[in-house]
Amino acid sequence: MRIGLLTDGGYPYATGESRLWCDRLVRGLPQHEFDLFALSRSAHQEQQGRVRLPDRVGRVRTAPLWAHDADTHPARPRGLPSRLATGLGRSYGRRDRRRFTAHVTALVGAVCAGTGPGRSEGAGADLFTEGLYGLAELARERGGLHAALRSEATARLVESACRAPGAGRTVHGATVPDHLAFAAELERALRPLSLDWYDESSLGAVDLCHAASGGAAALPGLLAKRFFGVPLLVTEHGVPLRAHYLAAPDAPFSAPVRALLANFHGRLASEVYRQAAVITPGNAHVRRWQERCGADRAKLRTVYPGMEAERFGPVGEGDDGGGPDTLVWIGRVEPAKDLIALLHAFAEVRRAEPDARLRIFGAPVQGGEGDAYLAHCRALAAQLFPDAATDAHAVGDDPVTFEEVGGPEAPDLAGAYAAGGVVVLSSVVEGFPISLVEAMFCGRATVSTDVGAVVEVVGGTGLVVPPRNPRALADACVTLLRDPERRARLGAAARARALELFTVEQNLVAFRGIYLDLVAHAPARWTADVRVGDHEGPPRPFATPPEAHVLGHLSPAPVGSGAARLPSWAVGADGVCAGAHGAGDGDA
Repeated sequence: MRIGLLTDGGYPYATGESRLWCDRLVRGLPQHEFDLFALSRSAHQEQQGRVRLPDRVGRVRTAPLWAHDADTHPARPRGLPSRLATGLGRSYGRRDRRRFTAHVTALVGAVCAGTGPGRSEGAGADLFTEGLYGLAELARERGGLHAALRSEATARLVESACRAPGAGRTVHGATVPDHLAFAAELERALRPLSLDWYDESSLGAVDLCHAASGGAAALPGLLAKRFFGVPLLVTEHGVPLRAHYLAAPDAPFSAPVRALLANFHGRLASEVYRQAAVITPGNAHVRRWQERCGADRAKLRTVYPGMEAERFGPVGEGDDGGGPDTLVWIGRVEPAKDLIALLHAFAEVRRAEPDARLRIFGAPVQGGEGDAYLAHCRALAAQLFPDAATDAHAVGDDPVTFEEVGGPEAPDLAGAYAAGGVVVLSSVVEGFPISLVEAMFCGRATVSTDVGAVVEVVGGTGLVVPPRNPRALADACVTLLRDPERRARLGAAARARALELFTVEQNLVAFRGIYLDLVAHAPARWTADVRVGDHEGPPRPFATPPEAHVLGHLSPAPVGSGAARLPSWAVGADGVCAGAHGAGDGDA
């Protein structure tokens, strides 16, 4: 079958989220064809280039929706695709202006009325979907949505909605600059509605849309289902709505604008979950968030992200248990990882075990905050461990080192994990802990904080302590440093658990089954060139039907919907099922 893979800020670009997972999915399912529909987040991401795509990838459609006000030309935003720019400078006629006003009023009214986790039903949800799909249809028929959403009229509609009875208290206090700021952010969020992907040769030609995340990536999938009846599968390894909540305090917006944006993203998440045929959270932590946002439990199927175990095989299968007195931390250096608490915990460890060492492998997150945080951590380490020399004539040996993978003592990632006997995770915020799974592949005992999906990943193969508790973290580390036999048992159990649950193979098997099951239960889609009965044309066959992979000939049999015979497109000239000869004739 032909899969429309929808991404936002990731694949097929060389940098970004879910890049490796999408590439493994495309390469690991050779029986399917993939069309990519990718949204890029920045000019820098596009300048980094794309990964080399396998032959089974057909068309690649991209939309650089990152242009800001300062980057735009009065007639056409630089960086926006031609279809999105269509109609700029062209005003709507009277009828289209009434349509636009009605749809924006409905959408913004639902946003101003507020929403919350689990509040996906009711009049507010109906108004939101009425406005969203109404704007999408207007953009598809007339274009010009970008300019209209940037107009003064939109700001006035936002102002009226904020002051209407029933608006939230925080929203009610919005000022004119707040109305303008939200209108600008709303236009950016709705740019996917104006793309030229919604025709029979693009998203209308796929058998299934698979969104690699919620939010903006799923918007084209919503419209493909709306316009063409294409089933939608949504995979989330993190929750965009949760990320928005976490970033809100640091966003350069006032409280009313943050509340409006949170309400908008909450409504959008609820609609995505309502329309999706299947939702595949990457772990139980994400699943709980999805349920709070209105996802139907019957649609949820947890599928862990697959990771390559082979690169860690030599370490995991070896007899070297690593440095018996060495703790290892690996990850991105940023405040969410709470290296400050780790350094204070290690000070307690040193009091109990004077020979203990802490090796920190990582690089700061791009941007000034990551560099500043790394500098702060280095300064704190120098303050806590000023001199480890044994006497006045010896050279001090720093018990804490900051290193990067690729150095002489850790030439690769597996070598970094092999350097220690215990791997530590000290985060205060975490989604799916990739570094923890890698440590498990390496057969290392772990000490980690109880955040995100940590407990689900570790199971009973490591020690878990509360976050922001340096003493508890230190006690757990000392316990494992003093008990090598327990370290070995936990490490062996951790590797066995990781190989069972978190490999690429188990991920591919899960999605192979979900694809076939989802499309098998989807209603038949009909082409428009020939009328058959009450439908326009015969059902559209898969590009490569699933039955093409069944050995031998299949005798014709009634289809499961109760029909008395196979449809003509499924039977060859000799009366044998077309898939039994090797491949279908239709164009998906």
